[in-house]
Amino acid sequence: MEDLHSSNYSLSAIRTEEVQTEEPAVNPLPRAVLRMNNHVLLDGTWRFAHDDADVGLSENWALGHNYEHTAQWPGSVEEHLAQARGQQGSAAWQDQVVVWYEREFNLPEVDEPQARSMLQLTFGACGYETRVWLNGQLLKTIEGEDVHYGEYTSFTYELDENNLHLVNRLTVRIADTMDAETPRGKQESHVYKRGGIWYQTYTGAVRSVWLEVVERNRLRSRVGVVSIVEDQLVRFNMTLRIHDPGHYTIRLQVFDPQTHGRTEPLASSDFPLYLEPGQWQQRLVLEVPSAELWSPEAPHRYRLVAQLIDSEGYEAQIETLFGLRKIESRGRYVYLNNEAVYLDGILYQPGQATFEEMQRHMHAMKALGCNLVRVHIAGVDPRIYNLADELGLLLWVEVPSPHSSTPRSRENHRAELLRLVTLSETHPSIIIWSLYNEDWGAQDIATNPETRQYIVDAYHFMQISYPQFLVVDNDGWHHISSRGRLKSDLLTAHLYTPDLARWKELLDRLVGGEMEGTAAFPLVVGDPFFYRRQVPLVVSEWGGFGFPDYGGPQDAESRTNSIRAFKQELRSRPIAGDVYTQATNIEDERNGLIDPHTGELSVPAGLLASRQMQYLK
Repeated sequence: MEDLHSSNYSLSAIRTEEVQTEEPAVNPLPRAVLRMNNHVLLDGTWRFAHDDADVGLSENWALGHNYEHTAQWPGSVEEHLAQARGQQGSAAWQDQVVVWYEREFNLPEVDEPQARSMLQLTFGACGYETRVWLNGQLLKTIEGEDVHYGEYTSFTYELDENNLHLVNRLTVRIADTMDAETPRGKQESHVYKRGGIWYQTYTGAVRSVWLEVVERNRLRSRVGVVSIVEDQLVRFNMTLRIHDPGHYTIRLQVFDPQTHGRTEPLASSDFPLYLEPGQWQQRLVLEVPSAELWSPEAPHRYRLVAQLIDSEGYEAQIETLFGLRKIESRGRYVYLNNEAVYLDGILYQPGQATFEEMQRHMHAMKALGCNLVRVHIAGVDPRIYNLADELGLLLWVEVPSPHSSTPRSRENHRAELLRLVTLSETHPSIIIWSLYNEDWGAQDIATNPETRQYIVDAYHFMQISYPQFLVVDNDGWHHISSRGRLKSDLLTAHLYTPDLARWKELLDRLVGGEMEGTAAFPLVVGDPFFYRRQVPLVVSEWGGFGFPDYGGPQDAESRTNSIRAFKQELRSRPIAGDVYTQATNIEDERNGLIDPHTGELSVPAGLLASRQMQYLK
């Protein structure tokens, strides 16, 4: 195959020449930020091999291997193993899985050479442990990783033109284990085995992979947004990737996407700076006069056009939609844009749902009357966050938890948190982050000061670095108190009972400040904590009606009546919000209100809505 060592790649084929466009552009890729360039999806049929003896590295499969099977990317290791073994459904594995994928791609055609451009390879999500080779040469991610760890977020490689041919061979090795120290969410592990609330693993090549032409010096596809609504200010956190040192200008322009055609920006400013090679973070503030705020009732968004302009005037551009909003935990209630809001929530576990099914679920949860969706310790396609922004659904997201509490599990937990929050801080819909849930991965929280200190440090880090979010330390119980101050922005409790009289009793004890005997474990650990309505109280899991272990009603009518009665008791007390459990059936959990495939409701629309301000006293 012929080397193309002297060729570069051009954005000119479809690159927009002006900032304004007649219609808002559509984002075809699983990320929040739009880059106006050409891309090629590498989804489809790949060659596939399972490496049960884990000999592929020592035998240099990346240099050449006879693949006996094929697999469809994106997909899961479990599906691909089952197909290779001639099984129906998904194949289970108990300890370790190692698989290899390979395909060719042609060098993309270009209109004209440009020394400013390069080819980039991005995996939407893949893992837990991923190695990638191009034409037999091991690649490093932009962050310098030979091996990428994590399975919930995207990662990227810049492809060296000296290693590119007319036809190129891409090889991927994916490994995963039942290691309880890695972030797993509700997938089974050596500690929690499949069954009940624990699900089969779903890992591997789970999201799209694509090639795109990018500028050597550019703004990366990640934008942080923090609003100061009182002063109509927006703080943008930009990530810059620089290969050539020099003088640059960052130009930010804000447009109203509701106004089509050629319009003047609502706000614009230039920021000159000198940049050395590397990756850099830069905070920039822009005033947006007369800005309308984002809320569930009026999810107004603006379009940010950000350009990195070099000394010759060349513009590298990205775009994203964002909203101005403020979230606060103040006294008894949560305040959105300085107004008290009751959180009518539902627990959502996407499981193995497709992107199209998740879209249907989001619309169905909105139809149920929810203004909040708690995405439960799972990674989702980032386009679902975009949809929540559009629909006006508040999101409570969580770090997929490890299953054991050790120094290594905490290190893995922090790395996963950083990967997730870095790529999701654009969205106004995301208002709450949970660090842990029900002690999973923090089982010694009540007895181990090191575990508590790690969670307290993570809470403080999030407060300082990401003030646009509320943070929950350990959802459900065992919140941490230090000198009588809760290290969580919400005091949350998981309460399950099918008995209405018992429900009333539990709620009365909860709002009365009883920290023991309400949830399954004490609500607070560490120093003594005395609840006097100084922090919002949220019943963040309740219901479970239809889940046999909880003894709830099975038929839809009985379930509907129970939900109405239980919800009425919640709303008659000084509680800031609640999260019904859960949206859809998944594996052994049969307590959903939404058909997981069609998105149809099994209960009346609006069932989980409540009269917002009447009870906020």
